Amino acid sequence: MPDELTFMMGQFPARIPADRQYVATHFWLMEREPGLYRVGFTAYAVRLLQDVYFLDWSISDGAVVAKKQEIGEIESSKALSTMHAAETGEIVRLNPIVAADPSAINADSYGEGWLYDLRTSADLLTPAQYLEVLAASWDKTQALIKGQMNQ
Repeated sequence: MPDELTFMMGQFPARIPADRQYVATHFWLMEREPGLYRVGFTAYAVRLLQDVYFLDWSISDGAVVAKKQEIGEIESSKALSTMHAAETGEIVRLNPIVAADPSAINADSYGEGWLYDLRTSADLLTPAQYLEVLAASWDKTQALIKGQMNQ
């Protein structure tokens, strides 16, 4: 298996590293120990957000969350968006680096720009399955982007 897969967002490649798992809502999860995952935005999500510059958590370390529960807000050059939990579980630790400087998400979303550590037993997607999710929804995403640009 290659080290990473790539999804082409028009002319922009979105890297999908093979060393982690994914959810359809565009988060990656990398297992650090059994049941404990580091969570971050995929390159696809970062490309859609564009230039994150503000992050405000509405939860703290130790919070128990449900999948898609609101956990904060993120602001980028594109919009102010509600941030939701990637999966059901316990948010063990928020990343202090992105709390202090959210631009780390833009610069290194698969490294220093991670969001939080999550203890979960969720069923996650393989890189190939996530690539299929992107391919299946890309036409709809492009139409949404074009609609926003024409407003």
